[in-house]
Amino acid sequence: MAIILTVQGKGSITDGDVFIFPTDEELTGDDINAFITANDDLVKNKYLPAKKMYLGQHQIIDDAKKDHGPDNRLVGNLAHYIVDTYNGFYIGIPPKITLDNTQDNTVLQEWNDTNSVQDKLSEISKQATIYGRALAFLYQDEDSKTCIAYSSPINSFIVYDDTVAHKAVAFVMYWHDEDKTLAGKVYLRDGIYGLDMTRLEGTDGFNPFNEVPAVEFFMNTERQGIFENVETLINALDKVLSQKANQNEYFDNAYLVLKGLKLDEDDDGNPKLDLNGNQIIYAPDADSAQGVAEFLTKPDGDAIQEHLIDRLISMIYQISMVANLNDEAFSGNSSGVALQYKLLPMRNLAANQDRKFTQSLRSLYKIAFSVGTILPESKSDDWQKLNFAFSRNLPENITDEADAASKLKGLVSDQTMLSTLSFVDDPKAEMQRIADETAQKAKDAAANSPSSPDFQKLLNGGGNDDNNDSTTDSE
Repeated sequence: MAIILTVQGKGSITDGDVFIFPTDEELTGDDINAFITANDDLVKNKYLPAKKMYLGQHQIIDDAKKDHGPDNRLVGNLAHYIVDTYNGFYIGIPPKITLDNTQDNTVLQEWNDTNSVQDKLSEISKQATIYGRALAFLYQDEDSKTCIAYSSPINSFIVYDDTVAHKAVAFVMYWHDEDKTLAGKVYLRDGIYGLDMTRLEGTDGFNPFNEVPAVEFFMNTERQGIFENVETLINALDKVLSQKANQNEYFDNAYLVLKGLKLDEDDDGNPKLDLNGNQIIYAPDADSAQGVAEFLTKPDGDAIQEHLIDRLISMIYQISMVANLNDEAFSGNSSGVALQYKLLPMRNLAANQDRKFTQSLRSLYKIAFSVGTILPESKSDDWQKLNFAFSRNLPENITDEADAASKLKGLVSDQTMLSTLSFVDDPKAEMQRIADETAQKAKDAAANSPSSPDFQKLLNGGGNDDNNDSTTDSE
């Protein structure tokens, strides 16, 4: 059920914390401020806690200090491990974004390389993994070249219309300046505005794309981060680890009980042994048949703690659907199929993210192609021809890959066959290199063949002028 944001009742939030605005209403500065307030609530209750957990600033660090005894604050930062492991698995091998037309593909790759698109996609994927969403936006630099950048949901968001298509209405970036005054920009289809919806002057207010120049990336429609469902388990693991450390420290600081024993005393009747700070309990008058000297200990719960730690770690990986690559299951001689099944949950997550990211990337390139700075304006619709190939970052057996690719020869196109090889970054470019090498080999063969006419050898750079001359002289 949607939550009404503004006093006028125009803005709302749907499931997944998506900002919605009616198509038949005019967006005002009050509406923008209401959306900023709503986003600040998400920042406070979701994004910043997720960022702190990823960085290892867990809840246990801020808990009240204990009244007595050891007070260790250990953090088992599995959130960091889960994010980096999954993100490396998902986009450690950059996706291949290509066009079928060789010349257009060359231009596209140059633009991608110039804008470090692969690196930005890695950061976008990481933010989506932590926060549940990330944003990318396009802009024109001082040379009127199209550039791409990413933005955190902590200080930016997109507002969508209330149609079934959920088209972008506005992209908002905001921040607090040195005087803690709120500032920012609102990007609409027809221009760039201040937070009060006043059109900015000059080129600062010009939007060359005629579209909202931003796209949202997310792993799932609920906009959940990858460790959001296991935060309580991670906090519980921190507490158990800290309690175990406290217990170990307690045993290191155990008290020695001297009961029924009489120590040598000085002239004042005090024990000659200094008891202050030595963790000794002295009870010489205790009723005992004989003296006892022993350490005071509490019950040992080590087995219970170890069992709970193992259970928590197992559930964290199971519920987050990220494989624990340090687990014994990934050692030994497990078959390839068995390992694939162990990675199946993570592959399922990645497959779903592939579809979401492909949709977002296609929208991003649609906007980028619209201005004609990458491809000619006559090819502005070529975003529909883009090919996206995502590969999982896993240890690969090149021999097995080559064997599998060779078996595909004749069954699929050469481009599809080459795309199965993890070490081939650009299948289309690889096909061109193969074609060039084949042509060069044919040329060399023709030049060096004994049956080729001498003039053909000379045209191809082959033959021997001296030999030709000597033959003529002998005749």
